[in-house]
Amino acid sequence: MPKDKLIVALDVDNLEAADRIVAQLSDCVQTFKVGSQFFTATGPASVQLLREAKMEIFLDLKFHDIPNTVAGAVTSATQIGANMINMHASGGFEMMRAAREAAERKATDLGIPMPILLGVTILTSIDEAHFQRDFSTQRKLTDQVAYLAELSQESGLDGVVASPLEITLIRQVCGDDFVIVTPGIRPKWAATGDQRRIMTPAEAIAAGADFIVVGRPITASEAPQVATERILQEIE
Repeated sequence: MPKDKLIVALDVDNLEAADRIVAQLSDCVQTFKVGSQFFTATGPASVQLLREAKMEIFLDLKFHDIPNTVAGAVTSATQIGANMINMHASGGFEMMRAAREAAERKATDLGIPMPILLGVTILTSIDEAHFQRDFSTQRKLTDQVAYLAELSQESGLDGVVASPLEITLIRQVCGDDFVIVTPGIRPKWAATGDQRRIMTPAEAIAAGADFIVVGRPITASEAPQVATERILQEIE
């Protein structure tokens, strides 16, 4: 179903605003993303709000630290009820492997399903020119995405967060069972903002994305439910 593929980003700074959005969209959205802004402002209460509303939770904090620290963070994220957790794949194999093992232990201890673990490849705000300039490399951005996707898979993660422009490449490298979550989704009627490597919802799903993440085109709309329904129609 289209609603199973859409994740709405709650990029707000208080529980009241999030609660309003969730109430408006609860009939047409199943999964919401809690990112750095919302979680920093409200802490685990952000996740609790969604659990009480019986929603699925993508905890988008992009962990990136030494293996022991990330393992502890993933343990805590699993404990509070995140269904999907991500970390920067550039943190390396040992970090991602430690995260996988920590999530398995905590999920087993709690008797709950394993959260989906995702490696973040290259942020969708970075294009080819910015990648080569900022990282002082002649390596192609797509080559780096493919490398990080493979590394994520080898370390035991379930999938990656990547631009929709790299979906086909990641499928070739990692196969059909590898989860691909794509931000950088902009309907034709929405402003692109700071996103550079983008597709429309329909294009991303057709390319093979398992989930698409949409924030401002919905949450900044004067009619979030109408915007959501338009996106679901595009997906379908």
